[in-house]
Amino acid sequence: MISNLKNTLWQLVVDWLNDIPKGNRNMQAINNFEHMLRDLRPSDVILFEGRTRVGEVIKIITLSPWTHAALYIGRLNEITDPEALEIVKKHYQGDPAEPLVIESLLGFGTVVNPLSDYANDNLRVCRADGLSFSDQNKVIAFASEHLGMSYDVRQLLDLARFMFPYALLPRRWRSSLFQHNAGRPTNIVCSSMIARCYQSVNFPVLPIIKTNNKDRLKFHKRNFRLFVPSDFDYSPYFRILKFPAWPVPMREAYRDLPWEEETTEDDDTDSKEKVSKIARLKSFVKKSKKEKTTDKTINNTTTRSSA
Repeated sequence: MISNLKNTLWQLVVDWLNDIPKGNRNMQAINNFEHMLRDLRPSDVILFEGRTRVGEVIKIITLSPWTHAALYIGRLNEITDPEALEIVKKHYQGDPAEPLVIESLLGFGTVVNPLSDYANDNLRVCRADGLSFSDQNKVIAFASEHLGMSYDVRQLLDLARFMFPYALLPRRWRSSLFQHNAGRPTNIVCSSMIARCYQSVNFPVLPIIKTNNKDRLKFHKRNFRLFVPSDFDYSPYFRILKFPAWPVPMREAYRDLPWEEETTEDDDTDSKEKVSKIARLKSFVKKSKKEKTTDKTINNTTTRSSA
């Protein structure tokens, strides 16, 4: 009974966090989705500008507009690893021609979803620069092994704790990010899952770089639990691809963009006030000129009379 009540309450909280507030429902995507689909490659990392309530929370924690990340795996017929293909098929029974992503979502865990679900969102593509074709397949295969894992809510809360002075928190409230967990994780978030996949093929995202006594560089893998979506944007080892809503060379095409001038009531009021001031100024100038002309005529008449 108590367990059912907890599950019901938790589901209500998850639904509320995953809901899009009214203020964010009219946001329009600034990227060209169709153009992006033509250029995507399997293993590309896709960043999302979240519109949900949990997305707003992540923006505050990470100080970045990118609140979610997913790994693009292509269509079913593009997955070359037979074991990975079988795993993906167990978690996705939709159209085989649909472009797919693997992602970790609050309330759903690590799942396979069609990329078309995000056609109206602002997206950014991060491509691992120089990643070999064989390693692309390994990254996708390793990602498929995470399917079915629960979303790590504790990790999200742990990241939020970094905003508070560590010494002031009770020990039981302190972060568990640095605790050693032997074996395979059972809970994970989106960016950590993707970072772990790339680390499995020794591809750097944001590694820790140190030098030894002989000034030789040494790379160390960062704790995958510390990664957030914006790290793929910041990484110098990922190339950023953008697909603007106006898909033409911008050399001078910006001159022909379909700008629409918008005026508000305040703008209309300001414009009316400016017109009124200009009218008064013109009237004053005319009156001044007329007075000067009258004074000049009187002076000329007086001069002639004196003569």
